[in-house]
Amino acid sequence: MQEQKKTQIGILFLLASIGFITVVDTAAKYMTASLPPVQLVWGYFLGIFICVLGLAASKGGALPRLLSTRRPLLHIGRSGLLVLSISLLFIALRYMSLADATAISFTSPLFITLLAIPILKEKVDRARWLAVMGGLLGVLVVVRPGSGLASWISLLPLFGAVAFAGFQIATRLLASTENTFATLFYTGLGGLVWSSLALPFVWETPEPWHWLTFGIQGALGMGAHLCMIKAFAETEASLLAPFNYSKIIWAAATGYLVFGNIPSLNTLAGATIIAMAGLFIMLHERRNS
Repeated sequence: MQEQKKTQIGILFLLASIGFITVVDTAAKYMTASLPPVQLVWGYFLGIFICVLGLAASKGGALPRLLSTRRPLLHIGRSGLLVLSISLLFIALRYMSLADATAISFTSPLFITLLAIPILKEKVDRARWLAVMGGLLGVLVVVRPGSGLASWISLLPLFGAVAFAGFQIATRLLASTENTFATLFYTGLGGLVWSSLALPFVWETPEPWHWLTFGIQGALGMGAHLCMIKAFAETEASLLAPFNYSKIIWAAATGYLVFGNIPSLNTLAGATIIAMAGLFIMLHERRNS
């Protein structure tokens, strides 16, 4: 019963994290018309780091202990994978719709499941494979192969999905030894450092509303990473993988509210398949517990 409760908590944390990330992506899609995508990535991590510093100030004398880490190189590599993933997605969003880019990025759970076997030594049973493949089928319904998405631009969110899978695997590795605040702090710091490397080549002066949006994105991003870290601390990466597909529901909702894009029948049908895949694995784990 305790294991079942941890699984449910982990799933809820991951769903909340994905919701926050979708709002960040929506804001980025809106701002790609006025600032370079790579600069938007930098602004996002600047906002996260400022919010993390504010949280750190409340920790007082406990800060040195909270920031201690036994795996600094993994923190550096993890934040680099996140910057790469977000950069590729933001660049794609300049040329693609939010729904299309999101749908292609949904290959990430499949890569997570594949990587979890050799790296995390997780045993992926038939039910988890079925859930991942079912979610992928839902994505194919949304994307509609042959509909014109198969251009070089569509490779950007695909490669971003591979990077994001590596990021989530690293999150699971860190969750076993690091405290939540240290992982969050080094996510913000590492992301800011990595994204700053390209800044001299793309810089354009932001307007006041850009800075405000960076702050809001940072707060949402910090919340998303807190939820993600907690999710992977509660349960296995391969179990959580199918629930990444829930992003299509968030993307359809924000796309309608912000850009007036009404979800197509393909999107609704694909979202239904994706939701059923997530429900299937949750019921399977409950039965095993």
